[in-house]
Amino acid sequence: MLKFALKLDGVASFALGLLTLLIRPEVGVPVGWQIGLGSFCVVYGLGVFFLGTRAVPDRRIVLLVIIGNAVWALDSVLTAALGWFPLTGPGVALVLAQGLAVLGFAVLQAVGLSRAGSANDRGTRPRPRSHA
Repeated sequence: MLKFALKLDGVASFALGLLTLLIRPEVGVPVGWQIGLGSFCVVYGLGVFFLGTRAVPDRRIVLLVIIGNAVWALDSVLTAALGWFPLTGPGVALVLAQGLAVLGFAVLQAVGLSRAGSANDRGTRPRPRSHA
């Protein structure tokens, strides 16, 4: 489940970033911010997808991803609620929808990390090598 959640987050983030860079929909976010956020999402998506391809994803990095997703989701709600940008109606809907999706990724990743930890308790320690 953890690897699936990481890969799903990676694909969704990459796609959102790419669409933001190529289309730049009028949502009320300044173009410079859109380019910056779109670029971040492309790079982040690639990194998180790669993390999901590892045989055993590093627990510390997964925790960082989970925390980052939770902060992103909270920021999305605050951005929409406090009017940090002059968002259009569709902009508010998009910011809240992607914030909800990111929160969902964080929950899936947290559950997956918990299950992975209880299943093998290897954490980030390397496997012992036998020197026979």
